Amino acid sequence: MKRKLALATTALLAATTLAACSPAESATTESGFPAEIVIGAIPNENSADLTGTYEPLIQMLEAETGAEVKLQQASDYAGIVEGLIADRVDIAFLGPFSYVIATTNEADIKPLGALAGKKGEASGYYSLGITQGGNDEVTSLADFSGRDTCFVDPGSTSGFLYPSAGLIEEGVIASGKESDVSAALKPIYAGGHDASALAVKNGDCEVGFSMQSMIEETLPGSGELAEGDLKSVWTSEMIPGSVFAVRNSLGEETTAKLTELFTEKANADYFESQGYCNDEDCLITGEHAWGVVPATDKDYDGIRSVCTSTKSEKCQS
Repeated sequence: MKRKLALATTALLAATTLAACSPAESATTESGFPAEIVIGAIPNENSADLTGTYEPLIQMLEAETGAEVKLQQASDYAGIVEGLIADRVDIAFLGPFSYVIATTNEADIKPLGALAGKKGEASGYYSLGITQGGNDEVTSLADFSGRDTCFVDPGSTSGFLYPSAGLIEEGVIASGKESDVSAALKPIYAGGHDASALAVKNGDCEVGFSMQSMIEETLPGSGELAEGDLKSVWTSEMIPGSVFAVRNSLGEETTAKLTELFTEKANADYFESQGYCNDEDCLITGEHAWGVVPATDKDYDGIRSVCTSTKSEKCQS
């Protein structure tokens, strides 16, 4: 079946597009679900276009709910959050920081479940502080002071927010405010975890930050990083994983049933067993992750705590 996909080219256009696509809330399926379910998502580093990457999930949801499931793609989380607040998006896939900002901005949502990389593992990941493998002058975050430092983006959880908390602990910066960061070192925003890591490898930044899986799996797997190119001098505490969130206005019964579907059947094992995909084609949100595991709003309190300690302007967005 050909899926409907709207691509917004700016955050403003994304919000407008998502607000215009109203689910048919008055109609329900035989199972009691809305006749139309809209999923909102933004691309990740691994996929600039989500066409097809949500296909297994959509097939599962349509089979289990009887609803027509539509995917709405936006270029920025702001469009997705606006759609949730306006009751024009039913389910959203959000990064952990985006989820916290959404709740801060009074989006009435809760987690359906969080993404886990492998079966049996908890949902979560780490940020690494890195430098070139042969750089003996940098052995800890304390040595980042005054150096050209690659971050991902001021709104990135593992590429800026948690690194800022680490730098504060080491006394390198006074806060996560961009003015304080710029006063203590020379920040360069690479725009992606891959770009940040490769900029350090190539010497464009002397030090930097990137998510662990990018450095240890993705880039070595593509041949862009070799053993010894980079070394890690800092590891963050575990960061909660990206989350599927649902708007509470769908009702307690519907959200409870959706939570059960996501945590029991939104995974590669089930998708493959039903013929929705095969092995390498069993993508979850464009990633080779295993699937969705239970999550609660409380799981994201650590990010709220880091926001408080860093005083990052992005936490108020």
